[in-house]
Amino acid sequence: MSISAKDVMELRKTTGAGMMDCKKALLETNGDREAAVKYLREKGISKAAKKAERTTREGLIYSYIHANGKLGVLLEVNCETDFVARNEIFIELCKNIAMHIAATNPMAIDESGLDQVKIAEESEIYRNKAINDGKPEKIVDRIVAGQIDKYKKTSCLLSQEFVKDPDKTVQDIITDAIVTLGENIQISRFTRYSLGA
Repeated sequence: MSISAKDVMELRKTTGAGMMDCKKALLETNGDREAAVKYLREKGISKAAKKAERTTREGLIYSYIHANGKLGVLLEVNCETDFVARNEIFIELCKNIAMHIAATNPMAIDESGLDQVKIAEESEIYRNKAINDGKPEKIVDRIVAGQIDKYKKTSCLLSQEFVKDPDKTVQDIITDAIVTLGENIQISRFTRYSLGA
């Protein structure tokens, strides 16, 4: 199958991947653009995983104040070089994550930051609810485990569905940026401010 330069350029514009990677993706997927994007994302995840070990000492402290002036976010996003920290793609990523935090109010970056006492309290609530709903004792533990997994997923920033594209998680958009920019990117911390809270 022959792939035109225009197809390669359009895929490159969409994904930010290299020309040869785009051409290979289109060849592998018989010219199907959506499948090629998926192919590149899957390949990119493995590339991003290799970069995850690299040190991130540069980056930005990004601030976002919602239009009404009653809600704000301070966010630290790190990368490997100041060159990437000044890149428009990196700055846009910081902005999107800050706006996401303003909208969703996550409790932690990932599971390691969640309060274990709160998780134990939630487990007890889910257990009592399952028992009160008349669920058989043998499946109560599975119900509780499923509810806790869902609680963690919705409470942790990286595993939340990204507000601008619910088909992706916040981690997915960071991974996409890692592939595009070629550097490890990590969220170090964030604080969400709400007037009167």
